[in-house]
Amino acid sequence: MTTENSQRLDCNAHSERTYSAMHRLASTAAQSAQQAGLESALLELVRIRASQINGCAFCIDMHSIDARNAGETEQRIYALSAWEETPFFTERERAALEFTEAVTLVHDGHIPDDVFQRTQKVFGNEQLSHLLFVIVAINSYNRLAIAQRRAPGNYSPSS
Repeated sequence: MTTENSQRLDCNAHSERTYSAMHRLASTAAQSAQQAGLESALLELVRIRASQINGCAFCIDMHSIDARNAGETEQRIYALSAWEETPFFTERERAALEFTEAVTLVHDGHIPDDVFQRTQKVFGNEQLSHLLFVIVAINSYNRLAIAQRRAPGNYSPSS
């Protein structure tokens, strides 16, 4: 753990084309997911949960702000790390969160068939495919932000 607050690398400045491609992937994944019927608030919950697992403070901060802007409540955001133990989440949200954890922790037994099947039953193949791309994108962004040491606290939705 570090207490230093300065960003140690700016991939956008040094790898602009690749960073731009990453941004297009994440944006396309989000837009396609919403067009397929996945709710903005659900996608933000997924992004926050993956970011919690990965320990990405920058992304937790960013997506908590975006979740509140999408109508998410403080109570549900605060309870997200213990979602299984709360009554605050719907069956659809629970399936998305369980799938998010399995994909994010893919090294821990891969994605169990029962988790995949439960998620597939709730979302169907099209929405599941879009959800998977959103999860892959946020996991990639988590790794970029952590490696660059991006500090939380300066995000605004217009930036």
